[in-house]
Amino acid sequence: MSTTGQIIRCKAAVAWEAGKPLVMEEVEVAPPQKHEVRIKILFTSLCHTDVYFWEAKGQTPLFPRIFGHEAGGIVESVGEGVTDLQPGDHVLPIFTGECGDCPHCHSEESNMCDLLRINTERGGMIHDGESRFSINGKPIHHFLGTSTFSEYTVVHSGQVAKINPDAPLDKVCIVSCGLSTGLGATLNVAKPKKGQSVAIFGLGAVGLAAAEGARIAGASRIIGVDLNSQRFDQAKEFGVTEFVNPRDHDKPVQQVIAEMTNGGVDRSVECTGSVQAMIQAFECVHDGWGVAVLVGVPSKDDAFKTHPMNFLNERTLKGTFFGNYKPKTDIPGVVEKYMNKELELEKFITHTVPFSEINKAFDYMLKGESIRCIITMGA
Repeated sequence: MSTTGQIIRCKAAVAWEAGKPLVMEEVEVAPPQKHEVRIKILFTSLCHTDVYFWEAKGQTPLFPRIFGHEAGGIVESVGEGVTDLQPGDHVLPIFTGECGDCPHCHSEESNMCDLLRINTERGGMIHDGESRFSINGKPIHHFLGTSTFSEYTVVHSGQVAKINPDAPLDKVCIVSCGLSTGLGATLNVAKPKKGQSVAIFGLGAVGLAAAEGARIAGASRIIGVDLNSQRFDQAKEFGVTEFVNPRDHDKPVQQVIAEMTNGGVDRSVECTGSVQAMIQAFECVHDGWGVAVLVGVPSKDDAFKTHPMNFLNERTLKGTFFGNYKPKTDIPGVVEKYMNKELELEKFITHTVPFSEINKAFDYMLKGESIRCIITMGA
C-alpha cells in the first residue's frame, strides 16, 4: 500500500481525562516497528473493560489514552520480522497474545503468554516502550496493546488473529474479547456433557456468552442467576431455561439451586467478579462430579472461604482467562463456528453507532441498555 512506512493521519476518539466524553481528534499513527502490524480498523465495539479503565476508579489513571480492544480490520502494513501476516489480511486484534516461544505458548493447556499477557498499565509498545500515536508531537497512550478507537492502530503481531476473509467484520469483531471469554469458559473449561445442567451467575455479555456455550454443548437445563430480574427475558434467547434472583429467596442461592436440581448442577460458570457469587457458584455444583468455573475479575483485596469438605466431596473449582483460547491459534476457529452457524452472534449486538457518535455507546452501556454496541469506523 502507498502508506507503507509512512505516518498515517486519521481520526481517533481520545480520552483526555477520566470519565469525560471521548474527543474526536486527528492523530498521527507511526509505521509498525519490529514484530508489529498496522491495522485499518473497520468495526469496533465497546466492552465493560474499556468503561472501567476510562472511569479510572480502581487503578492508576493513564491519560490521554485511546481505548478499545474488541475490533475487526484489515492489515495495512507489517513491521520487520512479521512473517505470518501481510497487507490485506482480515484480522481481529486481541487484548492478550501468543508469542509462540514461551512455556505457556508451548503448553497445550495454557493461553497465558509470558510476553503478551494482558497488561492494563502499559501505555506504549513492548518493542521500545514508545507510543505509536501522537497529536502535534505529544504521545497518546495505548490501551491493552490494541487501541481500536482509532481508524488505524498498531498492534504486536502476536496479538493479531488472522481470520476467514469471508467473515463479516461487523459481527465477528465481538469475538475478540467478552464473547470468547464466556463461550470458552463453558466449552473449554467447564465442558458440560450433552444433557447436563449448567448454572450461569451473572447475565451480562460474558454470562450470556457462557450460556450460549452451554446451549451449543447441549445442556438440558441452563439456570441463569442474576440480581436484576429484567435480564431474564433477554437471556431466554441465549438458551437460559430457568432463572433465580437471590433476592427472591430467604435461603442461600446455592441451597435453592441444589433443591431445584436434586443435589446441585453439573456445571456452573461465574461471570460477576463478586466473591459471594464465586462461593455460591462453587457450592451449588453436585458432589462427586460437579465443576465450577470462575471468570469474573474480583477486587484487589478480595478473598473467599469455603469448607474443605466441599473439595473432599469431589467438587472441582477452576479459573479461566479469555476462555482458555490461544488468540492466534484458536480464535479463527471461533469465527468458523459462526460461519458454520453453530454460534449465533447477531443476538449479542443490540446497538450500532457511527464512529462520530462513539460516546452514545458509553451511554448505552452505563444505562445497562446494551449487550454489545458496534461502532462503524467509516461512518
